[in-house]
Amino acid sequence: MLGSGLSNQSGAAVGALAFPVIGPVGVVAVRQWVAACVLVVGARPRVWGFSAYQWRPVLGLAVVFATMNLSLYAAIDRVGLGLAVTLEFLGPLGVALAGARRRVDLGCALAVLAAVAVLTRPQPSSDYLGVGLALLAAVCWACYILLNREVGRRVPGAQGSAAAAAVSGLLYLPVGGGFALWHHPPTAGALGAALVAGVLSSAVPFVADLLALRRVPSHHFGVWMSVNPVFAALIGWVVLGERMTGAAWVAVGVIVGANAVVAAGSGGGERGEGG
Repeated sequence: MLGSGLSNQSGAAVGALAFPVIGPVGVVAVRQWVAACVLVVGARPRVWGFSAYQWRPVLGLAVVFATMNLSLYAAIDRVGLGLAVTLEFLGPLGVALAGARRRVDLGCALAVLAAVAVLTRPQPSSDYLGVGLALLAAVCWACYILLNREVGRRVPGAQGSAAAAAVSGLLYLPVGGGFALWHHPPTAGALGAALVAGVLSSAVPFVADLLALRRVPSHHFGVWMSVNPVFAALIGWVVLGERMTGAAWVAVGVIVGANAVVAAGSGGGERGEGG
C-alpha cells in the first residue's frame, strides 16, 4: 500500500518535469496510453460481446477517466503537486462522507471544509484556475468511483475498467498525438519522463493495489490511501522544489486525518484508486 502511494505520486512528479517541453496534455496522453496497454493486457476485455447496457457506463467512465487525469495534471502545473492532489482527494472523501451516518463524520466534514478554506484562501499569488482544475479533478474522481461501481455490476471482472481505459487512450490519440506532441515535439528526456510517469502512476499502482487488497481488509486500504496527499506534498518538495506554508501543512493533515477516520468507519476501500 505504501509502495502504491509512493509510486503514484513519484510518477506525477516525474511527469511534471516534462511539462516545459510537451505540456500537461502530452504527459497525460502518454500516461493514458500506458494505462490502456496495462489494463487491456491484464484484463483482456471482450469488448465485442458488450451490450449497449454495458457500454453506457463504460463510455461514461472513459470520459471521466480522461478528464480527471488532464485536470489533475493541469492543476499540478499551476498550483503544485501537494495542493493539487490534496484538493483532488476531496472527491473520494466526499463520496465516503455522503454515505456516513455517525456524528464524528459530521465533525470530519466540518473540519475538511475549514481545511479547504485555508488551502484556497485568497492571496496575491493565488492561482484560481489551478484550484478550480484540482476541484474538477475531485468531482471527476467522485464520478469515477460511482461509475466504477456501476461498471463492476454490469461487466465481469476488470474488463469494464480495461475497456474504459482503452477508449480513453483512443480519445487522446488526436489530442495527444495530433496536437500536443506534434506541435511540441518531445525530447528524449521529456518522452522518457512521460513514460516513467505512465508506469509509476498507472502500471505499478494497479498491480500493487491488486496484491494489497488480497492481503488486507478493504477499510484498511481506504485508511492507507489517506497518505497520498502527504506523499504528494513531500515528493513535490524533494523532486520539484515546491514549498508549502505551515498553515497549508496543517490543512493537509486535517484532510488526511478526516479521511482516515471516515474510511476506518465506513469501509472506505470501496472508493477505488484515482487513475
